[in-house]
Amino acid sequence: MHRTLPALIAAAVAACSSAPPVADPASDAPEARYLAAAPPKPASSYAQALGAWRDADDLNAWIGARFEYDRSRAMALSETQRAKSGRLLIHSPEDFFAAPRGVCVDLARFAVETLRVIDPGSAPAFLMIEFAPVSIAGNTLRLHWLALYRRDEGYYFFADSKRPGHIAGPYATVGQFIEEYAQYRGREVVGFRQLESYERKMRKQAARRYREERP
Repeated sequence: MHRTLPALIAAAVAACSSAPPVADPASDAPEARYLAAAPPKPASSYAQALGAWRDADDLNAWIGARFEYDRSRAMALSETQRAKSGRLLIHSPEDFFAAPRGVCVDLARFAVETLRVIDPGSAPAFLMIEFAPVSIAGNTLRLHWLALYRRDEGYYFFADSKRPGHIAGPYATVGQFIEEYAQYRGREVVGFRQLESYERKMRKQAARRYREERP
């Protein structure tokens, strides 16, 4: 009896710790950090990282260990604040490596542009998800960005500020992932697009808002 009770307690704790985290639908910040089985390959500069990393697994291990979410930057990049103050530059991969703190689009840019250098055959791209809008402290938020890549077995998705260090996949289609992701986030997905760049979409949205807001 004394031997089985600790075992039962340990099993219960393990079951609780393996349960998926409950996502806060009003935030793109992570609820949990996913660490790779092996530590990230050491690199003291972005140039060294490009020489040491070989694929998305190497890149993802670094993201899981280093990425920090910047809540104040998320508000500054909201539709409300961009309409007031104009465009805010997205961190370059070099700057992000030096100071890995930002929001979803910063992380997605770092992942896509880095993977295009170290493993271009995986066809990295951006995934832009448009959620039904939410308002946080008077700021409207609706867009979320991830990185995707492809293997023979299907699509993989990572560099998600909500789940840093996590690679989801394989999926037969992007839509299959979106359906599952909407359930995880607890938010309605209004639309999504696979894109080669984050810039064109953001410029088009800014132009559209300008046209709509002109008297």
